[in-house]
Amino acid sequence: MFKANKTHTIMRGLGFGIMTAAMLLVSACGSTTTTQAPAKTEQTAAPAAESKPVTLTNNGIEMTYPTAPERAVTLNQHVTEIMLALGLADKMVGTAYLDDEILPELKADYDKIPVLSDKYPTKEVLLAANPDFVYGGWENGFGEKGVGTMQDLEKVGIKSYLQESSNTPGPTIDDVFADITNIGRIFRVEDKANDLINKMKSEMDQTISKIGKVDEPLKVFVYDNGEDKPFTAANNYMTSLITTAGGKNIFDDIQKGWAEVSWEQVVSRNPDVIIIVDYGDRTVEQKRHFLLTKKELADIPAIKNQRLMVLPLSAASEGVRAPIALKILAEGLYPDKFK
Repeated sequence: MFKANKTHTIMRGLGFGIMTAAMLLVSACGSTTTTQAPAKTEQTAAPAAESKPVTLTNNGIEMTYPTAPERAVTLNQHVTEIMLALGLADKMVGTAYLDDEILPELKADYDKIPVLSDKYPTKEVLLAANPDFVYGGWENGFGEKGVGTMQDLEKVGIKSYLQESSNTPGPTIDDVFADITNIGRIFRVEDKANDLINKMKSEMDQTISKIGKVDEPLKVFVYDNGEDKPFTAANNYMTSLITTAGGKNIFDDIQKGWAEVSWEQVVSRNPDVIIIVDYGDRTVEQKRHFLLTKKELADIPAIKNQRLMVLPLSAASEGVRAPIALKILAEGLYPDKFK
């Protein structure tokens, strides 16, 4: 799977706070002071708000967006889906790097947007699309193998934004909401961002209510890849989702997003459930067979009871699929509560 230290990198504190997440929006007068926004902004205030520059600090870089972008390019699927979910397809002139199929409800709009590259486009390909804004999901999109740094793009008049929740330690759903709020501000569609966040919260709350009280969370091992040594989720976004679904990531004590561990450590931590991340050259069936036939794992509860579930890579990303991911995890951990 993608990670903060490999080809797609996932990942602020484990506190989830779904029920009470506050969204901060700039007031109509353009003040930098933030307040909790109402569900709707009065239409009479929109023209004044749209005329004001928006300034954000994004991953330590102060960026000012004088006007809403008109020619955006997205570099990863989860940020592409945020743009589409906000109704911004007509502001997009290119996209890149799908992990799997786009969400069905967004596909019609996605199909209208040029695909610049299967992976990250070169800087030359990007510039040929004449963008005024680049939205990256993972920091390597702005790296040497990507389109250049955010500072490099700024020098040629292209604004950018890097998904904060995908590039900081231990992100939660609140951090994803903050990114959606920021994109809403940049494109001056705060109402749509607010509506999307409220919809995601409502769907997640329904799942949480079915889970109910969990006295002893099930122990979960996330298997990303690796045979000699497994690569697994540590203190990252998946850990936060697992916690909300009533589980406990057995490697949540490792203070980085993803980590290589030993099979001996997996055995000693005795997981009840294994999550297989679906992506890459190895199929789910191949990963499942490998785990079920690995002798060292034969006596752990997850293998003895064949409690292996699958989470698609796209669902594990910091985007609009959080309700989908939470439901998959909750149903896999506590199937009896979802019959």
